[in-house]
Amino acid sequence: MGELGAVTLALLAMTGGGEHSGDDATLAERICRACVEGLDVDGAALSLLTGTAAAETVWATDPVAGLVEELQFTLNEGVCMEAAATGAAVFVADLRDRTEVARWPMFAAAVLEQTPVSALFALPLRWGAVKVGVLDLYRVAPGVLSDVQCGDALAAADTAALMLLGLHALPAGPAEGDGSGDTWLDHLLDNRAEIHQATGLVIVQLRISATDALARLRAHAFSEQRLLIDVAQDVVAGRLYFTPEQG
Repeated sequence: MGELGAVTLALLAMTGGGEHSGDDATLAERICRACVEGLDVDGAALSLLTGTAAAETVWATDPVAGLVEELQFTLNEGVCMEAAATGAAVFVADLRDRTEVARWPMFAAAVLEQTPVSALFALPLRWGAVKVGVLDLYRVAPGVLSDVQCGDALAAADTAALMLLGLHALPAGPAEGDGSGDTWLDHLLDNRAEIHQATGLVIVQLRISATDALARLRAHAFSEQRLLIDVAQDVVAGRLYFTPEQG
C-alpha cells in the first residue's frame, strides 16, 4: 500500500484532533479547503443527497464552485450527477474537448459560458452501499491530476465520507427545550423547500406527476437560461404559472 497523500493526511489529522465535530457546513468547509490546499485545484464544493430532488450544496469555497453546483442541479446533468449515479469518480481534464463532455453537452456549454472553469473532478462520497454525496473540484487551467494526486483525491473522498457518516452515526435526539427529533436529512430536505413547493404547484396546474413537474421546471429554467431555484421562487410567489398550452 502506498503512502497516504497530503489531503488524506490532513483529513485524518482532523479526526484525531476532534475537528470533525460540529455541523455539516463546518466539516464540509474543512474538507473542501483541505482539497484546495493539497491538490492542484482552484476550488471545491461538497453536496449531500446528490442526484435527488433534495440535493443540497453544503459548502462551496467560492462563487464559481457554487455556480457549477447550481448549473448541474438545474440541468440535471454533469460530472457531479454522474458520479452520484454511478458511484465512480469522474475526471474531465478539458471541458472544451467534445469527446470528454459528450454525455453532458448542455452542462459543459453552460460552465464554459458562465465560469472560468476548464477542468472538473467529481468524487463520490460513499461507504459501501451508503451514498453520502459528492465532492467536486475545479481548475481554471485545463489538465489532468497526477497519479499521486488522483490517488490522494480518491482516498480523501473515502475519508471524507466516513467523517460525514461519523458526524451522524446516531440520529440526534430532541434538543433540550425542543420537541423535534429531526435528523440532518430532514434539514437538508427543508433547504430545497421552495423547489418542492413549486413542484407541487405545477402538479396542480398541469395535473401531471411529480417527476414530470420537476422536469417542466428544469426545462423552463434551461430555456430561459436561469437557475432552477430562481424559477421555483417565481412559481411560489405567483409570478410564473404553467399552463398545458406552454408545452
